Amino acid sequence: MTVTVENRTQVTAGALLLMERSGRGLLQACDARTSAERYVAAHLAALRAAAAVLAVRGRASRRCGPSSVWEVLARVAPDLGEWAAFFAATASRRVAVEIGHGEIIDSRQADDLLRDAVSFHLLVQELLGLPRSIVVPEALPVCR
Repeated sequence: MTVTVENRTQVTAGALLLMERSGRGLLQACDARTSAERYVAAHLAALRAAAAVLAVRGRASRRCGPSSVWEVLARVAPDLGEWAAFFAATASRRVAVEIGHGEIIDSRQADDLLRDAVSFHLLVQELLGLPRSIVVPEALPVCR
């Protein structure tokens, strides 16, 4: 299944699924019990939204070897370059938190990343011509 948006971009079923998973990841972040869980879930949600853009816009040349999603996103969607740089900068921290070797993530850091991930998700929806949907509650819950 594909969806054609106004600018004639074909949004594939894979891209739609990635956006759905991104939205669910944002909800998971809202329901997280700890700040670390919230941080990780928010970052992974943003990663899925970025992957949806790549699924639609195609992949950049792999002449220089493997690249992160954020590096490829900056090449194939220069309009998202600042977002790609931001999430690339937070990626190593997310990995460190996931494996238990990172610094403590406080609720403010987790909430800030979640708000950024929501903004990115909504921007990607707009970019892909998908209907804007509210993906998280207006007031984010406080981490326990």
